[in-house]
Amino acid sequence: MIRMLLAWFGLPALVLAGCLVSPATSLAQAPNYPDRPVRLLVPLAAASAVDVVARLVSEKISDSLGQRFYVENQPGAAGLLGMRAGARAAADGYTVVVANDSVITMLPNMKADAGYDPLKDFLPVTQLVGIPLGLIAHPTLPVASVGELIALARQKPGSVNYASGGIGSPQHVAMELLVRAAGVEMTHVPYRGATAAVNEIVAGHVPVGFTGMSSVVPLLADKRVRLLATSTSSRASQLPDVPTVAETVPGFSFVPWCALLVPANTPPEIVARLNTAAVTALKDPAVRARLAELGFDVVGGTPEQLAMAMRAEFARMGELIRAANIRE
Repeated sequence: MIRMLLAWFGLPALVLAGCLVSPATSLAQAPNYPDRPVRLLVPLAAASAVDVVARLVSEKISDSLGQRFYVENQPGAAGLLGMRAGARAAADGYTVVVANDSVITMLPNMKADAGYDPLKDFLPVTQLVGIPLGLIAHPTLPVASVGELIALARQKPGSVNYASGGIGSPQHVAMELLVRAAGVEMTHVPYRGATAAVNEIVAGHVPVGFTGMSSVVPLLADKRVRLLATSTSSRASQLPDVPTVAETVPGFSFVPWCALLVPANTPPEIVARLNTAAVTALKDPAVRARLAELGFDVVGGTPEQLAMAMRAEFARMGELIRAANIRE
């Protein structure tokens, strides 16, 4: 059963990178948009993987549309607070939400009182990137591989703590899948966002956890953490010597993602203009190179492609979360 769960979680990018297609809607229908700065609302902490992506693409979107697109972080409750704010924002194109799959497909399946419906309260613009995860450990933890971590957890059930960005976050889901597949017990220590979780691992307060590779890469140079493995099905081209979790736990593959959304009822011509600008930003060679350097998989695509993927992923994640008993 676990093998099946892992296979299902090993989802490919929602939209192929080759599908960086502009919508056919005429941009002439929104000649004055935007005529003032636009807020990119990130429901997660600064320096999180989603925040990094938002800041990388915002400059190019600003160039394309001739107005400043600025990032505003509203972390809290694993992203729920920011998503509630986004759902309540005016549907005029001046609030654009940069959200990860946790707040779109995971948390709403875990919490009846999430405070928003990702499929009804938002319109999709485009998927931005896939976010491979790295399994990192503080250097004082006496393990150098996934196999050694599993052996330690088996030797001392429940004594090894792991950090995450909150209950239902991608880091939580990834580790729960790993411990269930390995048949061991570890103790979850949730924090208010992935950045806080990484800081706790770096400080040695919690010894291990998954996090976005964009957070891992800067920590490797001075050996503040040890990178045990990546969450992808194959080794990263940038780090060919780093094994995957799947090399120890066959079938494991889990790659989160993030996307642009706007409040429901935003005019379609504004959605089209935002999609074109975002896809253009993702095509920029400098942006693509930097995203790849940080370990992101560039995606893109149309609003319609993202809408279909969101519906399918919401249903799939609901089934998997219930089957794996991932809950508060």
